[in-house]
Amino acid sequence: MSEKKKLLDVNNLKMHFPVSSGGLLKRKVGSIRAVDGIDFEINEGETLGLVGESGCGKSTTARCVAQLHKPTSGEVLLEGNDITKVAKNELLKARMDMQMIFQDPYASLNPRMTAGSIISEPLQIYKNRGMLDISKAEIVEKIESLMEKVGLSHHFRNRYPHEFSGGQRQRIGVARALALNPKLILADEPVSALDVSIQSQILNLLTDLREEMNLSYLFIAHDLAVIQHISDRVAVMYLGKIMEVSESKELYKNPLHPYTVALLSAVPIPDPKIERERKRIILTGDVPSPDKERHSCYFYDRCPKRFDKCRNNIPALVDLGNNHKVACFLHHNEVAK
Repeated sequence: MSEKKKLLDVNNLKMHFPVSSGGLLKRKVGSIRAVDGIDFEINEGETLGLVGESGCGKSTTARCVAQLHKPTSGEVLLEGNDITKVAKNELLKARMDMQMIFQDPYASLNPRMTAGSIISEPLQIYKNRGMLDISKAEIVEKIESLMEKVGLSHHFRNRYPHEFSGGQRQRIGVARALALNPKLILADEPVSALDVSIQSQILNLLTDLREEMNLSYLFIAHDLAVIQHISDRVAVMYLGKIMEVSESKELYKNPLHPYTVALLSAVPIPDPKIERERKRIILTGDVPSPDKERHSCYFYDRCPKRFDKCRNNIPALVDLGNNHKVACFLHHNEVAK
């Protein structure tokens, strides 16, 4: 079996938002370290799940990858090309291979545009810029094909967003993301605003589309059950840092980082006997503010297994073998010297 080609490679990505003082003479007084130096990669045809508590930097990571936020520093290599340093036209070309599905299907669709216009908008933009050779008839054909592909009748293409249910609106968002035949989809919690029964339909749709179109996903969620269902590998994020990365089955079977263990202890198990007997890990304290530079492990303040070394050192994300990486001094001594 041939090794899969690396599609996306993110190196030491940081996104610090400046904080200014109030009043007329505004000056920078600090920064919010939303993403504070992370590394990950996604191979062709692979889904990487990015999971963590609200506010840990997951959505900011996706927006930095798409260059909707200009990163403070770091590299975002799409097929080997660092898109943080390219000119605007080159970035537009790169975005043909990289599209987003947004979290809120109510806010991410223009209420004044029909479903057909929303789906065709990326095609029209690139056509108007002379970067896509496509006729009006081909655009109509593409709209109808995409609507059928995501489970919507093409007869609905002249309807407005308010005439669709939440799940149908998200299908329109998926169709729009597919319009330019991208290689990578950045899915920012695409099912969190939907009913549970609709969530499974959208997840199955995304899985089928991945197989059919050889797509790769960066799939963001805070629901570990959702992540387990769709991901090949999982990255666990906390306070702007990646704590652990592993194959999905390995992570759920053998979590190593204390934060990952705590997260998994909160996932419901559909077996009443096991559910009654297992112990839930309750983390003490609140997530620290991301406005300060840290010199200790980012999880130190809440970790039930912290020790002296964690107080004055930041653990690197170390590969322990079997493609299982963890940023925790509890396990670093297991690495072969």
